[in-house]
Amino acid sequence: MGVVNIRAIRKEDNAQVAALIRKVLVDLGAPKVGTAYADVTLDSMFENYEKPRAAYFVVEENGTILGCAGIAQLDNCEDNICELQKMYFLEEARGRGIGAEMLQKCLEKAKEFNFDSIYLETMPYMKAAQKLYAKMGFEYIDKPLGDTGHYSCPVYMLAKL
Repeated sequence: MGVVNIRAIRKEDNAQVAALIRKVLVDLGAPKVGTAYADVTLDSMFENYEKPRAAYFVVEENGTILGCAGIAQLDNCEDNICELQKMYFLEEARGRGIGAEMLQKCLEKAKEFNFDSIYLETMPYMKAAQKLYAKMGFEYIDKPLGDTGHYSCPVYMLAKL
């Protein structure tokens, strides 16, 4: 293990980030449709977050990206709510506290951008992630907010900032 560094995504990270997200989703048995796997922006993450009130981060160790996550305004939502987007970690990054560090970074950025709340969608069997989200202030809600296009993710959580 080396030094773990969380930093903003760079253009040259696009291919590695897209491959990481697809690998994690396949490894976890997530459907390829109705999840981030099918997002048209997946191969151009750097460009997708080059807009106001949006940020995307990667965590790297020894030059290898181990995980990623970002925030942006929740699509098709009039309220001042951002979405925690595409938070995924390779197996070798899990259980090391890296997810909590990444989530904290995203929460801080959401507050900096003056959002009122942060929303996320996940899969029912992603229990470790849900445990982390709950620990960081997220609560379960009954129905989706906005329209993320991720209709295969039936667990919804929201945190006040």
